[in-house]
Amino acid sequence: MDKADAIIVGAGLAGLAAAAELGDRGKRVIVVDQEPRSGLGGQAFWSLGGLFMVDTPEQRRMGIRDSRDLALGDWMGSAGFDRTEDAWPRKWAEAYIDFAAGEMRPWLHGMGLRWFPVVGWAERGGGFADGHGNSVPRFHITWGTGPGTLEHFSRRCLEHEAAGLIDFRFRHQVDRIDMANGTATGVSGTLLADDPTPRGASTSREPVGDFTLKAASVIVTSGGIGGNFEMVRKAWPTQRLGPAPKEMIAGVPAHVDGRMIAIAQQAGGHVINGDRMWHYTEGVKNWDPIWPAHGIRILPGPSSMWFDATGKRFAPPALPGFDSMGTLRAILATGHDYSWFVLTQKIIKKEFALSGSEQNPDFTSGKWAEVIRQRILSGRRATAPVEAFKEHGADFVVADDLDTLVAGMNRIGDVPLEVDALRAQIVARDAQVDNPFSKDAQMMAIHAARNYRGDRLIRTAKPHRFLDPANGPLIAVKLHILTRKTLGGLQTNLDSQMIGADGAPVPGLFAAGEVAGFGGGGYHGYNALEGTFLGGCIFSGRNAGRSQAIG
Repeated sequence: MDKADAIIVGAGLAGLAAAAELGDRGKRVIVVDQEPRSGLGGQAFWSLGGLFMVDTPEQRRMGIRDSRDLALGDWMGSAGFDRTEDAWPRKWAEAYIDFAAGEMRPWLHGMGLRWFPVVGWAERGGGFADGHGNSVPRFHITWGTGPGTLEHFSRRCLEHEAAGLIDFRFRHQVDRIDMANGTATGVSGTLLADDPTPRGASTSREPVGDFTLKAASVIVTSGGIGGNFEMVRKAWPTQRLGPAPKEMIAGVPAHVDGRMIAIAQQAGGHVINGDRMWHYTEGVKNWDPIWPAHGIRILPGPSSMWFDATGKRFAPPALPGFDSMGTLRAILATGHDYSWFVLTQKIIKKEFALSGSEQNPDFTSGKWAEVIRQRILSGRRATAPVEAFKEHGADFVVADDLDTLVAGMNRIGDVPLEVDALRAQIVARDAQVDNPFSKDAQMMAIHAARNYRGDRLIRTAKPHRFLDPANGPLIAVKLHILTRKTLGGLQTNLDSQMIGADGAPVPGLFAAGEVAGFGGGGYHGYNALEGTFLGGCIFSGRNAGRSQAIG
């Protein structure tokens, strides 16, 4: 069919959520995407499958007391909304908290999603109760990770495809949203040559024709800009974060290119908060890359010592897992764009996880036997993917003593490190290990983490001395800035209708997912609490699919 009730531009999670809901309503939908069918689900496929949910059975079983009001306070303290144009983002934030504390889990559970029983504690905060951070653990890892999350939305869409309600058009690159008298009429663009490239790898842009598709409603779900370093640098908030890094690595595939943002603007959409973005500070170069400049994020527990490029230990709240944007500012303030973790084998065994479905085959398998084999029965070894990075990764240095470790760090770092200066800082930290009180903020954070049953079981190592050979070998990791998410985007109302520069909905235009700042044009504000990227795609895509503005 070349005419439908709605056209969705982008076959990622937000697009699938919208398409599934429209199919349930009996609407005829065309889903276009510039990637091959092998890319169905977009970048959500590569995710860990984490979802921010509130007051769940999983939390209660782990002894976590959470509530809608506590979550809303954390969100608003993190968001720091301070602009006139934040009116819709604020409404979206409140609506998402209501969803996450209410219908979200039972709705997803009824669809077939299940979650690992230990709830993760991400973004633990910037140091103040009314500021950034999660007061309690809220990061629910979906069994099956990203593919396990997508599976249920894909299944619904494929059932509608079999029934003739959804028509997928892959290798269709949209160049224009067609408008007549200010109202959407469809999309036009370029047909791209078939490409057998595996999922995630860069595909060709060889044109083989053109196309025009008609619909009274166009929903843009094309993602952000994280794979386009030029756009990231152009939008970089230098005054707030410091100068953009000279070197970055990519946490998303190259097809996350941001090209639909300008196309939506030309049709009447309005971008707000384009300077708000979310990049990670714990990126390592993938030793077995899939896409250009492919980076992987380390999801650290709280125990690794964090040093800047010159070998000076960062001050709190620049602690592993606490305040991503605060740490990013601290790194860039040094004039360098990398930093170091120093840790032990005991820490890497218990605390290191790598973000993404392909780096967590046990969780991705959804099998308890695999989780137990990888994480419990592996002796002193970390999971197989972590050990592979330790062995093959260009950013990893392993040594039996500090002198050898620093010599290895100096081989891959740009700034020569003094072994005696590093030793003095580690010795001072080690002297606090047997002190149940401690004045070292990181040691206090470790003790606090181990008060949570989940962290004590699987995420936080028992405090120990780094320089005791029994805890070795010593490990250093060179950490890069890893691009990831766009926090601003196309402004939308709660029906996911695009809002024009005049403040009114643009007839027939909708946006959902990352291209809409996950809702409203930036429902995170300045900071994300994690699990809110997939959650935002699901929520805003669902709102678009249920919108009564799509008749």
